[in-house]
Amino acid sequence: MAHYQVNKTFKEINEKIRSGKAVVATAEEMIGIVRKHGEVEAARKIDVVTTGTFSPMCSSGAFINLGPCVPGIKATKVWLNGVSAYASLAALDVYLGATEPRQDDPLNNIYPGEFLYGGGHVIQDLVAGNSITLKAESYGSHCYPSRCLDKKVTLADLPFARLCNPRNSTQNYNCAVNVTKKTVYTYMGTLRPSLGNANYCTSGQLSPLLNDAYYQTIGTGTHIFLGGGSGYVLCSGTQHNPEVPRNEKGLPRKPAGSLMVFGDLKQMHPRWLVGVSILGYGCSLAVGLGIPIPILNEEMAMRTAISDEDIVTQVVDYGHDYPLGKSTCLAEVSYAQLKSGSIRIGGKDVPTASLSSYVRAREIAEILKKWIGRGRFELGEPQELLPVKNKV
Repeated sequence: MAHYQVNKTFKEINEKIRSGKAVVATAEEMIGIVRKHGEVEAARKIDVVTTGTFSPMCSSGAFINLGPCVPGIKATKVWLNGVSAYASLAALDVYLGATEPRQDDPLNNIYPGEFLYGGGHVIQDLVAGNSITLKAESYGSHCYPSRCLDKKVTLADLPFARLCNPRNSTQNYNCAVNVTKKTVYTYMGTLRPSLGNANYCTSGQLSPLLNDAYYQTIGTGTHIFLGGGSGYVLCSGTQHNPEVPRNEKGLPRKPAGSLMVFGDLKQMHPRWLVGVSILGYGCSLAVGLGIPIPILNEEMAMRTAISDEDIVTQVVDYGHDYPLGKSTCLAEVSYAQLKSGSIRIGGKDVPTASLSSYVRAREIAEILKKWIGRGRFELGEPQELLPVKNKV
């Protein structure tokens, strides 16, 4: 068991937050603090480090109750602004997936498809306060005799609307390139032939799970910034995989952890939940998510001081290898290299671009810092930490 010079608890830090005495830094700021003062002194000075990410997160959606209907209906098919929602839950409960396209979308029959409107756009419209069209069908029964429903609703009309995202905030991700001779359209964006470009999708040194690489403070009940409001971690995400190779800093070298998260859609804001159309691939939802990390000891000070130079990822071919289930590494690069604007692969300089907004990630970390500093946002001590592999 580790012996630390600094030892704090969630309870002690929350007491400082309530009294307005907590010292908060963003993950970006923490890099310089640790370099200047060292890990022990930084742990004494700083109570909470805030993180942030804003990028497309396909595994997202919302549980919605459609509200009263007279006479009653057991909805078996439901459409919100022409987007199908999963209705096989109960009479008026549905799940709207972010990647579901509008019913009349031509998809990739007109190639490459534009996917102009889908579930993510409906969610953005709802949190923006816009009116949407709700249609439902049913076979009818004695207790629920109605066979159809067609009306306009707003988020305020819905008794229950909760964002519930099965897999968000992936800890690291591939850098995507295309080595084939034709342009390919992927969830990592459009990739030009013959290593014409390289796309990546992580906020790097601000990314939540990269600042707690071994999930020592994150798990069921962690209080988070979600979609502009307050949310919580339910458990690990559907593709949580901590058993990946890590570097000497303990950071995963390829996609690893992920989160299932939950929050009240009625608290959220359309700036932080944005419908996304990905050419030739489909529709999605860009999600703003931030996690405050308590600095319980000097190890957590060290973990939250990681920089883009420390974080590496794999360059993978999405033109041939990835569709065949292969993840052959063409190169290993740091996020500092990716953010420089180009990387070198096979003797060729390849321009880079991010699908994740670092500017908005920084804004989320700053918002969380202000909320905590003003006593508006307390930490949630997890009841159960995320599954983890042994440390290096």
